[in-house]
Amino acid sequence: MLSVEDWAEIRRLHRAEGLPIKAIARVLGVSRNTVRAALASDAPPKYVRQPKGSIVDAVEPRIRELLQAFPTMPATV
Repeated sequence: MLSVEDWAEIRRLHRAEGLPIKAIARVLGVSRNTVRAALASDAPPKYVRQPKGSIVDAVEPRIRELLQAFPTMPATV
């Protein structure tokens, strides 16, 4: 994954110094496609974790049923 610093450096080298994509890829040790993707994106890369869900998701409907039937049930039951 491309770091924010690398993304900024790629954009700086291309825009300020006018280096071609091939030269930037060689200098930073990344692929030309990575350089192209960094130049095409407007925002820096960020890691997004996929939502996993909860361990309770499988039994949540049953818990809700029990709470409807017994609204004063303590949490330890």
